[in-house]
Amino acid sequence: MASPLSTSTADVLAAEEETTANLLLPHTYDIVWSLIIVVIVGLVFYKFVLPKFQAVLDERTAKIEGGIAKAEKAQEEAAEALKEYHQQLAEARADAAKTREEARAEGTAIVAELRTKAHEEASRIVETAHRQIEAERQTAAVSLRAEVGELATELASKIVGESLQDSARQSRVVDRFLDELEAAGDESRTATASASSAAGKEG
Repeated sequence: MASPLSTSTADVLAAEEETTANLLLPHTYDIVWSLIIVVIVGLVFYKFVLPKFQAVLDERTAKIEGGIAKAEKAQEEAAEALKEYHQQLAEARADAAKTREEARAEGTAIVAELRTKAHEEASRIVETAHRQIEAERQTAAVSLRAEVGELATELASKIVGESLQDSARQSRVVDRFLDELEAAGDESRTATASASSAAGKEG
């Protein structure tokens, strides 16, 4: 037969276990109200908060996509500008080469023209000098002929013993005297040439 002390101890332990179980497990009405509050909060979040989050996300997505599109467009424009720059640079180089070739050809033409003009000018100067020399030679020959004629006339007058003031006679005397001088000069040149030839043969 169990003692009253052991029975009371068992009751106390059973009461403590029931109290502990009640503390860990909430009451049914608490669970129900908690579920109702969670559902209400979920509905409010789904109805009001989630659309705002979705709108913000959509806006940011649109901005990101717009930024990507702008970046791609800017990249395409930059590539097009770079292509155009390279094309303009190639055209500028071609124009510079063409201008350089034209300048070289023009310079060559100018040099050739200046050379031609210089040659023509030199030829003209030489021809003018030859004409001037010929004119001076003729003038000197006329002057010398007149002086020689006067001297020859005076000398012939003294030799002949008569006056040679007649112009025709004077001209004949002068011509004969000059012919004799030229003949003497020819003989002298011939003798000099013969002597030179003979000396060359002996050498």
